[in-house]
Amino acid sequence: MTHVFHRSARATPPVAVRGEGAYIIDKAGKYYLDGSGGAAVSCLGHSDADVIDAISRQAGDLAFAHTGFFTSEPAERLADRLIEHAPEGLDKVYFVSGGSEAVEAALKMARQYFVETGAPERHRFIARRQSYHGNTLGALGTGGNAWRRAPFQPLMVETSHIAPCYAYRGQEDGEDLVDYGRRMADELEAELQRVGPETVIGFIAEPVVGATMGAVPAVPGYFKRIREICDRYGILLILDEVMCGMGRTGTLFACEQDGVVPDIVTIAKGLGAGYQPIGATLCTAEIHDAFAAGSGFFQHGHTYIGHPIATAAADVVVTKLTDGGLAHRSADMGERLGAALSEAFGQHPSVGDIRGRGMFRGLEIVADRDTKDPFDPSEGIHRRIKAAAFEAGLICYPMGGTIDGSRGDHVLLAPPFILTEDQLGELVDKLDAALGAVL
Repeated sequence: MTHVFHRSARATPPVAVRGEGAYIIDKAGKYYLDGSGGAAVSCLGHSDADVIDAISRQAGDLAFAHTGFFTSEPAERLADRLIEHAPEGLDKVYFVSGGSEAVEAALKMARQYFVETGAPERHRFIARRQSYHGNTLGALGTGGNAWRRAPFQPLMVETSHIAPCYAYRGQEDGEDLVDYGRRMADELEAELQRVGPETVIGFIAEPVVGATMGAVPAVPGYFKRIREICDRYGILLILDEVMCGMGRTGTLFACEQDGVVPDIVTIAKGLGAGYQPIGATLCTAEIHDAFAAGSGFFQHGHTYIGHPIATAAADVVVTKLTDGGLAHRSADMGERLGAALSEAFGQHPSVGDIRGRGMFRGLEIVADRDTKDPFDPSEGIHRRIKAAAFEAGLICYPMGGTIDGSRGDHVLLAPPFILTEDQLGELVDKLDAALGAVL
């Protein structure tokens, strides 16, 4: 009997009692290799002594101070550190408590920016199909995942969606990746012309699409073209790096690899590495200055934003990712993980594509490798793989609806950056066992 309202109303999950490095141990003593970092969260693993010490020390000094009255030393330190390592042009950090909150803050910040600058007629966003930006209503409204949106459709913020940059499914015969990327990016310009660019606040996208498609990076040149279009029509570029940022793809900010600087970027998950709930919305000085010169007030806020313990923990995390070299290690170990996955599954009859960057990898599961036909959704392939992997002692992140929100299956992997070579082999072996049991 449980009084917790669990994600599934039909089952109670095992009780996790301890974490050791890349493993979570349940109450029965079973070890699970955390091959997905929960949901791409636990980049440092589960028992980092330095982060735990920072939390303890900060709790002893100051546990909470409401940002309506105070700032705090750890919040100021963390903001400085993030801007020091952020793409040039990003200048201010608005702290929140998670990814959905970060996106929600970004949407409201973008809207109020245009109110402050005398363009209140801008009221809509453009995003991409098969995107995911969070579960709060604004974030869910901009997201393009059909089954997540369906029950709440009447409550959605006004957003239109263009095609994702998804070369495995969308690239045409004879079309190179650059031309494909240009064609996909130009859908943004077509949509702006359709709805009227003067009504649009901004375009929001994940540099590497996570949960809904399974570690799908943009092709070369795509985001540079997107940036050009945003600038031409005066709309904001908002990049959602909640899942793919903070070293997950091999650089601290995922957009570094695409050579673009957004107007607003959202981060979370790896920012706190699971040790405290935290997220952040970063923006340019131009956006912040519009508030300062206008109303002087961002009409937004939550009780726990800028939490001293959360920012103290995240400051240690970001220090380890940057000065400690763990973002670089993510790039290095990610290449090894990609190679191991290709060796193990590159010719698997039901693995159609292996993709990703850094320690953020995806396998698309298909019924026919040659035709790319997916399994029938009624077979529940992704759910069965998740269960088989869990039984084998591997936590991974399979999802369905990869192609259009209904059809398609994939497995997302996002292990801790501290993963050893032996654990990398263990991950691949256990995933192989799970695929063998199901397929």
